[in-house]
Amino acid sequence: MASLLLVIFIVSLVTHLVNSIPAAALNELLWILYNKLPTPTSKAAREQVKLKHEVLRLKKEMNGVSAQDDFARWAKLRRSHDKVFADLQKSDSGIRSARTSFDTTVASIRWVLTNGLRFFLQFWYAKQPLFWIPQGWVPGYVEWILAFPRAPTGSISVQVWGVACASVISLVSEALVALYSLATGKVATKAERKKEEPVLAAGVEKKEL
Repeated sequence: MASLLLVIFIVSLVTHLVNSIPAAALNELLWILYNKLPTPTSKAAREQVKLKHEVLRLKKEMNGVSAQDDFARWAKLRRSHDKVFADLQKSDSGIRSARTSFDTTVASIRWVLTNGLRFFLQFWYAKQPLFWIPQGWVPGYVEWILAFPRAPTGSISVQVWGVACASVISLVSEALVALYSLATGKVATKAERKKEEPVLAAGVEKKEL
């Protein structure tokens, strides 16, 4: 059962890492990568970027022209801006629909590869003891809890092992984040002290004068 123990630990670790990334940020990154490939929306996405740049260029050029001093040029730029902006809105509606479907698909795949896989393992190996604990080490009711829900009494069930893995991974993750925060805080403090030293020295010199 060593392989199953490792599989459940890896699934718990991957689930924690994936859930640590905000869904919106992950979807945005995957959407950019998706449109880099020859996909149905890649051409439309490139056209949308070009239209956005063109709208910004025309708007900037319009702002640099006075409607009173050079009305003909300003009006021409305004018509071009309105036309490109209308094309951009049409492109946005199509891209937005494709993006909604893409986000839904990514969310479904994300759930299947993390929580879905975890639930499947817990269901499929519900009666499988991962390992046994020595008899008499813990009271009978504790043995029943450790074997919950359907593993043989006296063994560790998949569910309990999964909860233990998730708890340990969460604690280690929080500890690493705390250590990183402390380390960066100390570095910042040292840098601030180095900046403050010349100021203090200058203050002392002024007092001596």
